[in-house]
Amino acid sequence: MSLAYVLNPLDRRANDRPNAEWVLQQRRRADAKLIRIAGDAALLQGGRLVTDNDATAESAVFLGLDAQDVPWFAFRTEAADGMRDLRSLAMEEALPAAELGMLAQARSLLQWHERRTYCSNCAARLEVADAGYRRHCPGCGMDHFPRTDPVAIMVVRHQGSILLGRQSSWKPGMYSALAGFVEPGETIEDAARREVFEESGVRVGAVRYVTSQPWPFLSNLMIGLIGDAVSTEIKLDENELEDARWFSAEEARMMMDRTHPDGLYAANPYAIAHELVRVALEG
Repeated sequence: MSLAYVLNPLDRRANDRPNAEWVLQQRRRADAKLIRIAGDAALLQGGRLVTDNDATAESAVFLGLDAQDVPWFAFRTEAADGMRDLRSLAMEEALPAAELGMLAQARSLLQWHERRTYCSNCAARLEVADAGYRRHCPGCGMDHFPRTDPVAIMVVRHQGSILLGRQSSWKPGMYSALAGFVEPGETIEDAARREVFEESGVRVGAVRYVTSQPWPFLSNLMIGLIGDAVSTEIKLDENELEDARWFSAEEARMMMDRTHPDGLYAANPYAIAHELVRVALEG
């Protein structure tokens, strides 16, 4: 299983989106595809993603053109039978990776619109612009753009062991990489070091970038790192974590394979934390 939400093939046509006439032409095309999203869920039928070409869908946002130059849009709809949440679709590999990537883009954009009705500067009602990639305030002239929050997520190594933690809200037995939001004026590496120290008390030295993953719950960009510990004593922040501990490479491999004798397991394979554990174990 590969990381979910990372293989979005659409050409987003950023230079064409501000052209309202061009966008309208795409909406009116007979082959245009619209994805229905309700909260975190998309509509499936017969195991396939349902699309239509309803040009009257007022809340539709433009996603991009596919390899056949077919335009894709997404719009918010009411929950209905046959809808599946994006996490389940990723876990079960129920859709092609490309479609999962499109759904992540759609869900993130639509949720941003749900939360950006009024201007944060003057409270006037915002207008949608650039095919859904900008909201303009007619009151003060301020422009608002879709938000993506960077999250530094890191597996820490020390002499063959790795540091993992768990939150009390997670399913019993699951351990994952430590993570947190990048704060203003902070590098990705320093954010990861800070989060690990705040949550576990472990100090981290060298940090290496591995990969990234769009995460549409809310709209985050998970930035995956491997770090080398310069201290090993754990001082747990119980407000953040229920537990954190060092696992031997043997234990961690059993957690990856879900054969750990205590029923412990690593994060789900579609999530970046699983990939980070795998890379850390490979040295």
